[in-house]
Amino acid sequence: MLRELGNTLGRWAGRPAARVDGDAGDPDARRVREAAEAADWATVRDVLDARPESEDRTGLLWAVGDVAGVERWIADVMAADPEDPLPRLVAAVRHIRWAWEARTGALAKDVSREQFRIFHERLNTAETWLYEVAEREPGWTSPWYGLQITGRGLQVGQEVARRRFEASVRRDPHHLGAHQQQLQQVCEKWSGSHEEMHAFARAAAFGAPGGTLLGQLVAIAHLEHWLALDSGPDARYIRGPEVIASLNEAADHSYRHADFAPGRGRLPVLNTFAMVFSLAGDVASARECFRATEGRVTKFPWYYLDGSDPAKAYKQYRAYAGR
Repeated sequence: MLRELGNTLGRWAGRPAARVDGDAGDPDARRVREAAEAADWATVRDVLDARPESEDRTGLLWAVGDVAGVERWIADVMAADPEDPLPRLVAAVRHIRWAWEARTGALAKDVSREQFRIFHERLNTAETWLYEVAEREPGWTSPWYGLQITGRGLQVGQEVARRRFEASVRRDPHHLGAHQQQLQQVCEKWSGSHEEMHAFARAAAFGAPGGTLLGQLVAIAHLEHWLALDSGPDARYIRGPEVIASLNEAADHSYRHADFAPGRGRLPVLNTFAMVFSLAGDVASARECFRATEGRVTKFPWYYLDGSDPAKAYKQYRAYAGR
């Protein structure tokens, strides 16, 4: 399909250039990442402290966690003040990323025993620190969000995973990241089912106020279902009238709603709907989303179509939508 869509490139004038926004529209992410690269704990701390838990600072924590080498210098920060929970939280997040770097994204059958040993060792270390942070700061959402991720890697099972999700949303009922992690947990590929996944996505999205970012969950659920199918059945599924109606219903409750506010979090939502509406063949709805993104591309979900160049996939589908 990408090959066919690629033939339409260049037909439409006046489109903004497409570029990958690795910070998902959050201007503070670049600042905190650059500070982490420079081992500048004072600046990292200032940026994180300025983003309260109530405004979801998990994105900033993961921007730090993506930086190689943080695991070395954060150890000295922890040693200097063993009672401070924030360095422990940063160290835990880095260890989660570091664990997956060791495991890689390969299928389990292609991951060596040594890779799995390192993977589990780093996740267990992260879990220890996350529980310590949760005990010291019982109102924080971030450690429980981190425990959702480590739990899936360590295969703690659905019951424990559900308890960790519930701990996250008790502190922040509409935390998008926590809901995204639980959606993955109930996917068929993680021993859930398509039915459970769709039910969870709809309950979360429509249980939240109009204008919610959680509308993205409905689109992700349809995307996950599409990805699980073979070629042929996948297209028939995603282009079905029930799926298109479901996507539009979620869009009406989310980014089309009058209370959908500009700001952090909106860009990944619009990119997700742009891709899924394109796959579904709802060109008008896809065009609406592409226009709103203004050429800013988030890696998720476009890397599913082109892991090496998400912007290329975005441009191909945007051309198909006529935007």
